[in-house]
Amino acid sequence: VQFVESGGGLVQPGGSLRLSCAASGFIFSVYAMKWHRQTPGRERELVATISSNSGSTIYADSVKGRFTISRDNDKNTVYLQMNSLKPEDTAVYYCNRAGYASDWGQGTQVTVSS
Repeated sequence: VQFVESGGGLVQPGGSLRLSCAASGFIFSVYAMKWHRQTPGRERELVATISSNSGSTIYADSVKGRFTISRDNDKNTVYLQMNSLKPEDTAVYYCNRAGYASDWGQGTQVTVSS
């Protein structure tokens, strides 16, 4: 099982980024997928979840209305569109599949700063 996150970077407050996570090693289309984030000294935080067929999405209150999770089952990829970014969104962002807390990629760093 492998996850490769990309798309992070440095952005000013109010800006946007689109993260991608390419998954392999399992049948992507049957699993719900999640995006998490982590800052130093804090526990990993669940940001967003999408069901296997994209029919259902759930967001943390801190990102609701600003972030959108989506997926492309043909490409085995899950996305996180992040708009109206705030300094408190600064973190390393990770994706994984629901029910398997031990499988993680290297993450992608998002820094929101002026």
